[in-house]
Amino acid sequence: MMATADLSAPRAGRPAQGNPRLLARRFAVPVLIGLVAVLFVVNLAHGAYAIDTRAVLASLAVMTGLLSPEAVEVQAVAVLSGIRVPRALLAALAGGGLALAGAVLQGLFRNPLADPGVIGVSSGAALGAALAIVGVAALPAPWRDVIAAYALPFSAFVFALVTTLVVYRFGRSEGGTSVASMLLAGIAFNALAFAGVGFLSFMATDEQLRNLTFWNLGSVGGATWPKLAVCAALCLPAGAWLLRLAGPLDALALGFDEARHVGVDVKRLQRAAVLLTALVVGSLVAVTGVIGFLGLVAPHIMRLAIGPGHRVLLPCAALLGAALLLCADLGARTAMAPAELPVGILTTAAGAPFFLALLMRVRRGGPA
Repeated sequence: MMATADLSAPRAGRPAQGNPRLLARRFAVPVLIGLVAVLFVVNLAHGAYAIDTRAVLASLAVMTGLLSPEAVEVQAVAVLSGIRVPRALLAALAGGGLALAGAVLQGLFRNPLADPGVIGVSSGAALGAALAIVGVAALPAPWRDVIAAYALPFSAFVFALVTTLVVYRFGRSEGGTSVASMLLAGIAFNALAFAGVGFLSFMATDEQLRNLTFWNLGSVGGATWPKLAVCAALCLPAGAWLLRLAGPLDALALGFDEARHVGVDVKRLQRAAVLLTALVVGSLVAVTGVIGFLGLVAPHIMRLAIGPGHRVLLPCAALLGAALLLCADLGARTAMAPAELPVGILTTAAGAPFFLALLMRVRRGGPA
């Protein structure tokens, strides 16, 4: 893909001091990195077993080999290394990945209302999870015990990718990829997937139905180091590649013909954006369940704050998504302690009103 000029550069003769957006663009990344770091430590300190902030920092130093184990209480290190650190890392990774995917899809579709759900990733993963939860129970005992731990994330991931590929294929034509056809195909496959989930829910036992319901509500409570390693191995390279699409997405904002004139291979851009976002979201949803609206809310907040230029928007959306999911997970763990709310309830409760406000803004002709 040929490089393109940075179409989001500030206009000549307009000083940054007089433009709040330009100031925000300059400081957004370091401020958001600091916010994520603070929220990460706060998440580690709070929970059923409270840990002092200094003990958290000392425990992290022990885990990274900077301090000897004798310098910190053994129980604090055990709680952090076994439960809270992988959970907080998964929350940051999931929030960042979902927000980055949403920002890319909004740029690709040139629609601020787009999010990863529009191409069937989440619904395909939900169908795969339902098949795993209900289907594994029907297997003979030896096979069931062997594959039970891996069937759900593997099935959810495969179905997310397959659904996305099918939706993308429906959007292809001789003239290229039709975004409108992809959106319509995504709506149709979302409906089919949720019909399948409804049927499997009807066939499920009470225990299976409970497991399926909690998975669909989303949670990072099942984080382990092996799951985190697999997610990171899939998400981080794909996310880094998505960040490289910033320049072509800026060019695409001018229109398909204009993007081609400045050297953007639009077909390749569409293919890369769809497949990479499916890889990121599918791998995350397979582990966390369905966490709604992050891919819509985080990119739009950053677009309002710093403008539409994707070179800064994409990393800032990812950082804000990580911060928002860390906040949501902290609220899910502490709002009704010792019980724990599914984090998807909080993100949906906050995201749905935001979506309605955004829709009203778009209908009135305001900036999206």
